Amino acid sequence: MGWYEDDDLWVGFAEVMFPPRRAAEAERLVATSPLLEVAPGDRVLDLACGPATHIVPLARRGAVVTGVDLSEAMLARARVACTAAEVEARLVRADMREHVERAAYDLVINMYTSFGYFTDPGENLAVLRNAHASLVPGGRLLVDVMGKEVFAGWVGRPQAVDVGGGTVFMRDTVLDDWTRLRSDWTWVRGDEVRRTSLYSTLYSAAELRALFEEVGFTDVECFGDFDCSPYDNHARRLIVRGTRA
Repeated sequence: MGWYEDDDLWVGFAEVMFPPRRAAEAERLVATSPLLEVAPGDRVLDLACGPATHIVPLARRGAVVTGVDLSEAMLARARVACTAAEVEARLVRADMREHVERAAYDLVINMYTSFGYFTDPGENLAVLRNAHASLVPGGRLLVDVMGKEVFAGWVGRPQAVDVGGGTVFMRDTVLDDWTRLRSDWTWVRGDEVRRTSLYSTLYSAAELRALFEEVGFTDVECFGDFDCSPYDNHARRLIVRGTRA
């Protein structure tokens, strides 16, 4: 079983992965970022949607949103979030390596480094192929990751984050000649200690752009943040956008 298939991980570390500030940030970005601009009636697919972090603000702006996630625990949280926000969304339990709805969407998003979960490069490529097939001509795919160049600026520094009455200690290790990453998390709360390790594939801007182009995306652009700033030495994220011709 891959780490991403473990619902105990998503539930146990939900406070770390999805703190309240993340939902507030999603609200702000959907309201202000040109990359997340939608019109009423636009059909949006959120791949690896988690607890509806972006679904809620997109639906509030009139988009018709589908959220896909492999974790039933995350989809349960997404249903609660949509009900609380009084928005409607279609929520589907599926594997993004397999999920395809041909020519069904105007925008596909994949946020918070949810791309690169799979150790087999062909499986990550399959995610892009499926997204391409699921877009209408002129539709856009937006992938948000921690780019290799950005990550190199701070990797190796252990972090400690206070969460939920305890502290999560995080340490990252680069593997296989800068192609993969292992993130080790230890949550200490009173006498309770919980540990997990997450693995992901690291991509540079050039590498991810090449994958977009390989599956057929055109007008591929790389940005350093959601304000469309350039991907340069000041970048905070790597955001890649491509269009289905």
